[in-house]
Amino acid sequence: MSSSAHRDELGAFLKARRMELTPAMVGLPQTGGRRRVKGLRREEVALLASISTDYYTRLEQGRRQASQSVLESLTEVLRLDDDEREYVYGLAGKDEPRPRRVSAQKVQPRLRRLLDDLAGTPAMVLGRRMDVLAWNSMAAALITDFGKVPEKQRNMVRLVFMDPAFRALYPDWKNVAHACVAQLRMEAARDPHDLRLAALVGELSVQDADFRRWWGAHHVAARGMGTKVYHHPVAGDLTLDWDTLTCATDPDQQLVTWTTEPGSPSHDGLRILSSWAATDESTASADTGG
Repeated sequence: MSSSAHRDELGAFLKARRMELTPAMVGLPQTGGRRRVKGLRREEVALLASISTDYYTRLEQGRRQASQSVLESLTEVLRLDDDEREYVYGLAGKDEPRPRRVSAQKVQPRLRRLLDDLAGTPAMVLGRRMDVLAWNSMAAALITDFGKVPEKQRNMVRLVFMDPAFRALYPDWKNVAHACVAQLRMEAARDPHDLRLAALVGELSVQDADFRRWWGAHHVAARGMGTKVYHHPVAGDLTLDWDTLTCATDPDQQLVTWTTEPGSPSHDGLRILSSWAATDESTASADTGG
């Protein structure tokens, strides 16, 4: 089979697999009304795979050679089994990558102890893709009770864009959200083959026009330090300085803390928040018989 014939066959195969999937199967919202095409649209597959619609269209039409990274994303998005993956890589003339076992991140024990010791300071540990790995009671009181968020959705970028309470928490939501996208871009540069990150980007690109536009702008930023303003329903308006400390034994884990000047109105607000968190924790313990 010629190279052109291989590309044609690959395009036809991708189209056939695309038409077997529904939006609900890949976590896309139901927009209502009758769909004009069976299965997923080309632009939906492209968004989920973090590539342009034009790029994907050319692949289906046999007018473009697929790169290794794009093949990896498409096999994930189209939910191909092992035989189908082997077939796709064969048609593309690529060696199928060996599965890279990425173990689930667990917070470093020393960071966990440090979180618990920071009783009056909001703090959390962020991992790859800005996943929330651990937090203390003050971080839960300031931001959200992460324990009530399903583990697979416990990601700061996802929460900033998908949780209405987060939008209400940040008076300057647009700048906060834009910075999150730039930081996620930096994460993508460290591991361009991270399929979970690609899936997160695809989901948010479909769900939110701001994310889609900012992701396409390719701005990058590293987490370091800064100041954020919060409009908290209990503690009122808070202006807090945040700092990031990277774990020496696992650079993919970072401790983030929020502090403010002693004697400032925001410092008083943190004390109110601490008292409220302690009361809430005692009430929860009493309710569970703890």
